Amino acid sequence: MKEGPDIARIAALIGDPARANILSALMSGKALTATELAHEAGVTVQTASAHLAKLEAGGLTQMRKSGRHKYVSLAGPEVADVLEALMGLAAGTGHLRTRTGPADGALREARVCYNHLAGARGIAMFDAMVARGHLLQADDDVTLSDAGAAFVTNFGIDLAALSKARAPVCRGCLDWSARRIHLAGGLGRAMLTQIEQRGWARRQAGSRVVAFTPKGRAEFDAAFALRD
Repeated sequence: MKEGPDIARIAALIGDPARANILSALMSGKALTATELAHEAGVTVQTASAHLAKLEAGGLTQMRKSGRHKYVSLAGPEVADVLEALMGLAAGTGHLRTRTGPADGALREARVCYNHLAGARGIAMFDAMVARGHLLQADDDVTLSDAGAAFVTNFGIDLAALSKARAPVCRGCLDWSARRIHLAGGLGRAMLTQIEQRGWARRQAGSRVVAFTPKGRAEFDAAFALRD
């Protein structure tokens, strides 16, 4: 008998097209209802409910009640990591969705990856922080330097609160659209929150797109420009 984790079971859960669409929709970081997810998957609510039951049993999603409604979200950041890695593998091997549209370019520029900033702007922020010595990268490990702690504190991040949280402060996440690293972890989430609170960008309803204003682009570029 073979031993070890049963990856075939998890792969089968993700591999169904309807369930894959459901999981992709949840990569926005928002909790959605079965009706909303049925629309995303292109199936009936009854069929979506059956898929959701399998995903929850497999540990990929979780459901919580709020009043009369039930909301579904990913079970945790490790599930988002797997999905983002699979998206990168699919993009790298030419397995892309055949239906493209105006949102494609916007998704590549800036999008939500579960709860942090991804896309070209997420990569630019990570690269700038590494180049300035704010983030220290050694293989897959990413840590915040003393200079980085001062920078993000000045940016409006409460590092003391992040340190008390269960999630790691810094973590690298492989970006599917460019197959390069962007910043995840508690700091990645907090940086995106600050970007939104400053009015630089906002999340588009019903999409993973993070839309920057013209002024927000200029402010972002000034804050995270690569230095010689």
